[in-house]
Amino acid sequence: MPDSSTEVTAAGIARLAGVGRAAVSNWRRRHADFPKPVGGTEASPSFALGEVERWLREQGKLAEVPLRERVWQQLTGHPGGAVTALVHAGCALLLVRDRPDAWPEITAGPDARTAEALPDALDRVLADRFGAERALPTPTAAALLPSVPLLRAVAELAAETGARQAFDFLLGRQLDANPRQYTLTPPDLAALMAGLAEPAGGADDGSGAAGSRAVLDPAAGTGALLSAVGRPTALYAQEADPGLAALTALRLALHSAPAGAGGPAVAVRTGDTLRDDAFPRLRVDAVLCHPPFNERNWGHDELAYDPRWEYGFPARTESELAWVQHALARLREGGTAVLLMPPAAASRRSGRRIRADLLRRGALRAVIALPAGAAPPYGIPLHIWVLRRPGAEQAPAPELLVVDAAEPEAAGRDRLDWPAVRAAVLDAWTPFDEPGRREPVEERPGTSRAVPVIALLDDDVDLAPARHLPPPAGGGGAAELVRVRERLDSTLRLTARLTPPPATAGEPAGRPTTTVGELARAGALTLRTGSGAGDGTVPVLTEHDVLAGTAPSGTASPQTAPPEDEPLLLEAGDVVVPVLGGGAVARVVDEATAGAVLGRNLQLLRPDPAALDPWFLAGFLRGTANNRQASSYASTATRLDARRLQVPRLPPAEQRAYGARFRDLAAFEDALRTAGRLGGQLVQGMYDGLTDGSVAPE
Repeated sequence: MPDSSTEVTAAGIARLAGVGRAAVSNWRRRHADFPKPVGGTEASPSFALGEVERWLREQGKLAEVPLRERVWQQLTGHPGGAVTALVHAGCALLLVRDRPDAWPEITAGPDARTAEALPDALDRVLADRFGAERALPTPTAAALLPSVPLLRAVAELAAETGARQAFDFLLGRQLDANPRQYTLTPPDLAALMAGLAEPAGGADDGSGAAGSRAVLDPAAGTGALLSAVGRPTALYAQEADPGLAALTALRLALHSAPAGAGGPAVAVRTGDTLRDDAFPRLRVDAVLCHPPFNERNWGHDELAYDPRWEYGFPARTESELAWVQHALARLREGGTAVLLMPPAAASRRSGRRIRADLLRRGALRAVIALPAGAAPPYGIPLHIWVLRRPGAEQAPAPELLVVDAAEPEAAGRDRLDWPAVRAAVLDAWTPFDEPGRREPVEERPGTSRAVPVIALLDDDVDLAPARHLPPPAGGGGAAELVRVRERLDSTLRLTARLTPPPATAGEPAGRPTTTVGELARAGALTLRTGSGAGDGTVPVLTEHDVLAGTAPSGTASPQTAPPEDEPLLLEAGDVVVPVLGGGAVARVVDEATAGAVLGRNLQLLRPDPAALDPWFLAGFLRGTANNRQASSYASTATRLDARRLQVPRLPPAEQRAYGARFRDLAAFEDALRTAGRLGGQLVQGMYDGLTDGSVAPE
C-alpha cells in the first residue's frame, strides 16, 4: 500500500510545520494548490500525508519531516485505528530486536509479499517471548497489509533510537494524545511504589540484585508499574481491555531482554481480574496495583462466596477493598503488596470491619498520604497502602506506619518535588520495615509515626494519616517567626526602592515589527521546545518554576526520559516562555539557573547577543495584546505559539534601553513575590504558634 494513503488532520499539519492551526486554515484559503481533503468531515477534514509534505516543501515551509513525526502521523492515520497500528508496530519492533537478520529478508519485496511473510515470523517471536497462551494474538496478513509502510518506517526509527525507545515514544505520544481514555500511573509514582515493594532490608543499592523476584499487576493498564520493577525474574499482568493488554505485553517485552538471554518471563492475560482471575493458583513475591476507583459493578453479587475474601466480604461501595484482598491472596507468605488507593478507603464506615481485620492479623503495614497531583484524579491526595501476607506461625505486627508526604504549598499536577516525596516516604518505611527491629522508629511530627494497632481499633478504624500524626512545630517557634519578620521588613524596603517611577505619557509608536518565527528563520535566535529529558542528575526547570519565579525543582527520570531527545541545557541569557496557560510570562535565565534542563511545556528562545537583547525580547513577549494574538484556544487550555509573538525592529542601543527598564520591572516583581511568600509564612506561623501554645498572645 502506498505511503500516500496515510491521512493527516489540520492539527497534524500544524505539528509538522511548527505553526498554529490558524496558519493551516490561512494556507487553505489563500493557496489554490493546497492539497484537497481526502477524508474526515467538513468540520475536521483530513489530507494525504504525502501530498501535504510535498506542498510544504515546495512552499519552503518544511525542510524535511522528522522521521518520528512521519511515523506518528502514519500511526494516527492508520485505517484500523491508532491502537491497532501501535500493536502492529510493537510486534515489528520485537521482531527487529530479537531477530534482526530476518527483518531485511522479510521486507525486501513489495508490501503484499511482506504482509504474507510477516505472520510466521511474528508468531515465532511472540511464542518465544510469551508462550502459547498470551494476550497478544499474531496479526494476520490481511490485518498487516495496511500497516506495512508504517512498519518499514518504525524499523527505520528503531535503527536510529533503538527498538524500546521507538516504542516508548509512540506509546507515550498515544497516551498524551488521549488523556481521558487511559488511567495513567506517573513514572515517579510507579518508581516509588516499586521501591516500597522491595524485599525488607534489600532496598536497591544500585546493583539491581534486590529486584530479583516474581511480580504481579492485576490491573496492569499500560504496564507502568511493572516497567518500574528492577531485575524481576517473572512479570505477570492482567488487564480487562484487550488493546491495553497487548500494549502492556509489548512494553514489558521490549523493556527487558529475551527470556533466553536472561530476561524475565512475561505473562500477560486479558480479562476482568475480580470476576475471572487469570492466575488463580499463582503466588508471587510482590503485587503492584493501581486499581479502578469507586466501581459499583465490580462483581459484588456474583462473588459473595469467593475464597479471596479472607478479611471479610467487601460492601458494594468498597471495590478497592476487594482489590486489596485479591492482592493478598496472590502473595506468598511474607510477600508485599503496594496499592494506590483513594483516601476515602481509609475512613469509610462501610469498610471499617475489613480494615480492622487487616490490622488485627498484621496484613496492613503502612498507609501513606501523597500530595495532591501525584496521580489522576489530580485534585485528590491519594494514599498508598503497603500490605504483607502474614505467615502461619507469625505474630501479628503490633504497629501501623502512617506517613503524610503532602506538600500544601507545592501541591498540584507537575509541581511535586518527587525526590523530596520519595525521601520522606522511604526514610520512614525503611527503618520501620527493618527485619528483626527492636527499637521504636523515630517519630517525625507532621510526617510519620508508628501507631499501635490497638489504638486504631475503635468504632471508626479511621486510618487517615493526618488524624494520627502529631502536628509539626508551628513555624519553628517564636525565634523563627522573628527571623521571618526581619526578612519581610528588609524585602518590603527593597520593594519600595524598586517601585517604578511615575509613568509619563507617550505617543503610540507605529514602529515596524517582526515575529519570533521570522527572527528564527533569519538566525537572530534559536527556538526550541523542552522535553524534560535527562539522566536524572541535572535539575529540570519546570513550568511551575517559570510561573512562580523559583529555582529549577524538577528531576528527569532516567528510566522514562525519551532517549531520542537530548537534554536541552539552559544558558544565561536564554528566554523561556510557557506553552500552556495563556498568561503573559517570560523568564530570562540567569547564571544561577544556567545548566538546568528545559522542562516540558516550555519554549526556549536563545537570542544572538549581537542581534537581540534578551531583556528587550522577554519584555515585549510579555505584552498582553501580544500574547492574545499568538494564542490558540482549546476546550480546556490556552496554547501559546511563540513563533507568532511580535517584537519591534529597533537598533541595539534602543533595545538595551528597553531591556534595562524591563530588567528593573522583573526585579520589582521578584521582590513583590518574595514579600508575599514571607508575609504568608509569617501569618500562618503566627496562627500555628498561637493555637499550639508556642507563641504567647502578649
